[in-house]
Amino acid sequence: MKLCAIALSLLISIGGRAYCGPGQGADGQGSDSRDTPQASTQSPHGTRADYVLGPGDQITLSVEGLDENYSEKIFRIDGSGDVSLPLIGRIHAAGNTSGSLEVALQTKLEPILKHPQVVVTVGSFGSQPVSVLGSVTNPGIFQLQGRKTLFDVLSMAGGLAPEAGYVVRVTRPVENGKIPLPNIQVDVGSRASVASIRVKDIIGIPKASDNIEILPGDTVSVPKSGVVYAVGSVVKPGAFSLDENESLSALQVVSLAEGLLPTSSTSKAKIIRIVPNTPNRVEIPVNLSQLMAGKAPDVQLQAQDILFVPSSKAKKAGLRTLDVIAQAAGYTVVYGR
Repeated sequence: MKLCAIALSLLISIGGRAYCGPGQGADGQGSDSRDTPQASTQSPHGTRADYVLGPGDQITLSVEGLDENYSEKIFRIDGSGDVSLPLIGRIHAAGNTSGSLEVALQTKLEPILKHPQVVVTVGSFGSQPVSVLGSVTNPGIFQLQGRKTLFDVLSMAGGLAPEAGYVVRVTRPVENGKIPLPNIQVDVGSRASVASIRVKDIIGIPKASDNIEILPGDTVSVPKSGVVYAVGSVVKPGAFSLDENESLSALQVVSLAEGLLPTSSTSKAKIIRIVPNTPNRVEIPVNLSQLMAGKAPDVQLQAQDILFVPSSKAKKAGLRTLDVIAQAAGYTVVYGR
């Protein structure tokens, strides 16, 4: 399994906590001014103290002296952010944490009870969905339940699958603001900003700038790894995965193909590459003899590239002659016994 998948698996096995390098907290988040102690604490009632309620969330209430009205009942926050409660009526709950809603409910109940004590617990999270798609262990829709980084969200999905590629794409609706990274793209049709983030920049020692906070409504997708091909006079022709790499060098591909055949014409190899957005291909000459001798810089193959190593007619003819000589020598030895 790839290192990045192992790292995420280890993270999950120890409860989602790991040292992530300078500038990173134990949960993989940046240590900027927004990360206050309150942001990682639990309320006494089991609900994250910083979780902001929203439409779709379901809550339960415990009110001392009014258990018959609230005990074992579930109340859902509707699409407008309101919730209807016995003896109180409709009250706006979206935008409150469980703690601030408790204070508001206590104020509403003061005409009925003396010093009312209210406990709000989130029974089901439904207002902060994020979609995680593609090459992850458990793709699906997850509830953020507080501030989560890209690394955290990938962990929630079980980590990267073995076939995951070298980038993670984050898509954010424009109404939620642009993704805070350089070189983002804006898809006018879907009204969203799109960022491509290298897996290596968020696994191991994540950069604070790349390990961005994921917002409700974001989509995180992990494309499958690309492949390169080796064909012709190699020992093991076939397709080879880039894994978490953006590219592989020509010599790496030769190594994955278990080397060259004796008949290969190493000076006349070529890379066949698709021209983006067209059905056409270009040929890039590669002199493998010079690469192996260290007399020329190695050449990088991108996803879908083909390394073609032709055969040498002269070498083929020479090998056929050697075969004939070897066979004749074998007959002579057998005959002379």
